[in-house]
Amino acid sequence: MGKFDNSRRFPHRFAVLDATYPLFRSALFRLDAEVAHHTSLKALRFAERTGLLGAICAIDEFYSPVEVMGLSFPNRVGLAAGLDKEGNTIDALGRLGFGFVEIGTITPRPQAGNPKPRLFRLIPHEAIINRMGFNNPGIEVGVENVRATRHFNGVIGFNIGKNKDTPNENAADDYLACLRAAYPVADYVAVNLSSPNTPGLRDLQGAEASARLLETLKKEQQRLATEHGKAVPLLFKVAPDLDEAHIRDLAKVFRDGGLDGLIATNTTLDRARVIDHPSAQEAGGLSGKPVLEKSTEVLGLFASHLGSQIPIIGVGGIFSLADAQAKIAAGAALVQIYTSFIYRGPKLVRELVEGLG
Repeated sequence: MGKFDNSRRFPHRFAVLDATYPLFRSALFRLDAEVAHHTSLKALRFAERTGLLGAICAIDEFYSPVEVMGLSFPNRVGLAAGLDKEGNTIDALGRLGFGFVEIGTITPRPQAGNPKPRLFRLIPHEAIINRMGFNNPGIEVGVENVRATRHFNGVIGFNIGKNKDTPNENAADDYLACLRAAYPVADYVAVNLSSPNTPGLRDLQGAEASARLLETLKKEQQRLATEHGKAVPLLFKVAPDLDEAHIRDLAKVFRDGGLDGLIATNTTLDRARVIDHPSAQEAGGLSGKPVLEKSTEVLGLFASHLGSQIPIIGVGGIFSLADAQAKIAAGAALVQIYTSFIYRGPKLVRELVEGLG
């Protein structure tokens, strides 16, 4: 693929996609949120298999490469974990312009997740609350789905977690199992310590617990690098609900432990900006516009303590180019979206790729 060509950015055929997405979203928003989630992914896979997406979207039009963590990213814009939990929609998502796709969160064993309903739209706030609980088919299925990816030339990340019934004292075993399974096919592996929907998981964000886990995983990463003849960066994903002292302590752990990258941030438990919505008191993590300010602040604090030693992926509340630029200005090397992709559609991906290119 060649350098992103300004003379042919996003030709007229995208007008069809842009015109139909609001209608598609309107229909989806009449459905239960989780039903709509699965319906939209099925539609994307169908459009990819039938060649429709290929006719509308040319992958090389989203090419504006950047080097981060020793990896070549086609552009700075990625899809955050949570949308494609199984890794079976990567080709279609790549057609829409994402330079990298993070699948999962995925656990060693299949997991049904929390009881339904567990996904809620807060439409006036352009937000979502989820308490999915790491519902996924297990790491082996995720690996096979990634192996079956045909057209995507971007970067694929595995977001890994522990099973709900695994006690925290044995959490490292689950992360190790996922790291070993994913390593041959992953471009990077992100360790999820920050979902609010697995009881006790955020306790692993304590400085001592994080240091122990990081030491264990780094040793295995080094062994796997020798075995497979390639380096796969190891990242941690943190919550936005951290105070400055906690951030300072974690930053030291990450520097001393040789962490390769940081994802800031996951969803928040804070409801201050959505308190007027009927769903505000639903348990789970809040994502979307209301998390932008807090997420970017936490990102900036980590960046101030990490300097240029550890690259940061900025995620949380990005709904516009200005939001993405704020993440970059705060210290992010790359950005990810999820909730805004649901609300704004593929057009946002192109806006970000073009603006950040």
